[in-house]
Amino acid sequence: MIIKDLTNSDIRKITKRKRVAIIPVGSIEQHGPHLPVSTDSDIISYIAKQVSLRTEFLLFPTIQYGISFEHHPFFHMSVTKTTLQNTLIDLCVSLWKNHIHDIIILNGHHGNHKALKQISTKVSKIPGVKARIFVYSYWHFMTRKFDHAGFVETSIMLAISDKVRMDKARRGLVVDKLSENELIRLSKLATMSFPSVTKNGIWGDPTKASAKHGKQILRQVIESLVKESQTCLTGKTRKLHQ
Repeated sequence: MIIKDLTNSDIRKITKRKRVAIIPVGSIEQHGPHLPVSTDSDIISYIAKQVSLRTEFLLFPTIQYGISFEHHPFFHMSVTKTTLQNTLIDLCVSLWKNHIHDIIILNGHHGNHKALKQISTKVSKIPGVKARIFVYSYWHFMTRKFDHAGFVETSIMLAISDKVRMDKARRGLVVDKLSENELIRLSKLATMSFPSVTKNGIWGDPTKASAKHGKQILRQVIESLVKESQTCLTGKTRKLHQ
């Protein structure tokens, strides 16, 4: 249920019953030479819409900007941790005042994760606000190892977008054969300077990506998110709306 398409009267009728809000959060940042800078926002917007369709949760507009300073000097449009948190805190309070008390924040960018996980605690300290807030980063709901502009993200984008330029896809940093310690070391470095670790801005290998694989990954993510969200909200059952 896409909230921006509804009128005030529509929304007032809906919120008389128990409803759940979804707020997707993405980023605008480089994704190699073959994917648009909107990749994270495009992916999480698609996933959020599919979850909304399956659950009747209220889908709110995607927050397009995230915490992407680690991609400098490659292109990014970033907000600070404080700005992102304050924006979401304000939105959660606004939802509470509009009688929407259960809120799911769906995250599409790795750099946002730590900041978003703190939102629930911060909102709980506001007097009178009793919202339940759940934060999910979509890559936690798939079996494949996540990447950046590699096989996974490129496959997903091939499944949902016509903006992928596979003729420009290039192999990036492939970590399959690295030791656990080396992977941890590189991951920490990448959070400070992604280009210095990956060189071309790609973590993984997008050259064998396909729309078929993207659809498979999306199916797993969406089904798992639907199950997880409804289980958390009800405490015992996948069926939230009677």
